[in-house]
Amino acid sequence: MFSKTVAFSIVVVIGLCFKKVGFVELRSRRRRRKVMAPVVKLGGVDEELQKILEANMDQVPARKRAREAFKGIQLQIDHILFKIPSDGVKMEESYKVNSRGLKIFSKSWLPATSHPKAMVYYCHGYGDTCTFFCEGIARKLVSSGYGVFAMDYPGFGLSEGLHCYIPSFDMLVDDVIEQYSKIKESPEFCTIPSFLFGQSLGGAVALKMHLKQPNAWDGAVLVAPMCKIADNMVPPWLLKQILIGVAYFLPTIKLVPQKDLAEAAFRDVKYRELTAYNIIAYKDKPRLRTAVEMLKTTQEIEHRLEDVSLPLLILHGEADIVTDPSVSKALYKKARSSDKKLNLYKDACHSLLEGEPDEMIIQVFNDIISWLDEHCIKNTSQ
Repeated sequence: MFSKTVAFSIVVVIGLCFKKVGFVELRSRRRRRKVMAPVVKLGGVDEELQKILEANMDQVPARKRAREAFKGIQLQIDHILFKIPSDGVKMEESYKVNSRGLKIFSKSWLPATSHPKAMVYYCHGYGDTCTFFCEGIARKLVSSGYGVFAMDYPGFGLSEGLHCYIPSFDMLVDDVIEQYSKIKESPEFCTIPSFLFGQSLGGAVALKMHLKQPNAWDGAVLVAPMCKIADNMVPPWLLKQILIGVAYFLPTIKLVPQKDLAEAAFRDVKYRELTAYNIIAYKDKPRLRTAVEMLKTTQEIEHRLEDVSLPLLILHGEADIVTDPSVSKALYKKARSSDKKLNLYKDACHSLLEGEPDEMIIQVFNDIISWLDEHCIKNTSQ
């Protein structure tokens, strides 16, 4: 009798959620028809460009149009990453169809006049793209002699797919492995060291890549890795269980409560305001299946920290309220790697390379490049 009552209660709660979802969808459609004022007004943007910015970017054609229209404006914003010279950097962008039939956007940055001493394979964060802040990160690494290869995951940035929808985190990781393996195994780069570089959700991608390919990589740089989402960013337990149930029926719906990520991740207020210029980044509520996949993945990684065996550099802000720095400490402690290093930055928040004061960003970059240099020397001498 008790089990029937519980089952009936669950059905009622999920039914109410369906009703709520339908109401939210209907109301949001009405709002889109009625509200003509822009949500964000960017400086130096005329009315025609503003219309492009306001377009629905669920599908990739709209994101491509927006990126092309705003590319020049983005590179002129007042951020330390965009002041790194592009002289001496050979850049290339490409679209290639993967084995699942999805057109994937990727970009490479290489030293123009020398062979890279190692390749760094960049894994971007939640909702992000490799065409904005990643541009400055890549230039900085190239200025120190490294080659950088990056891609937009399916559904992110300029890659094909519903915007910021992750139907399966394992499938996403397999897509990244497929893309990066082709580059890593090419005659041009197969003889030099290969390092993973993961930020936030990209840290989880990098760790999952390593767990699937234990001996494929020479090391990993993990910046505020998503080994666990901070408790204050996760809905209450009951709501979380309801959302997990509803995700099976409405996986793509945008319903998960979320705090303002820019406010939570960026300590420097001036830089926080510049996140609006990352115009093809996903800024809406997380889709249900995406949120469920992220939670499942962090739980898996948290239980497999002992299986991590590659050389590691872990960097985390002590004031991070987006991903939990305590799990980075646990990763450092539990990983089987004999070669591992943990850098914690006092008062720093989540976006160590984009959202901190300039002196902190410079310090973090210097720590990363010193570690890469040291491990290039190790690989050469072996």
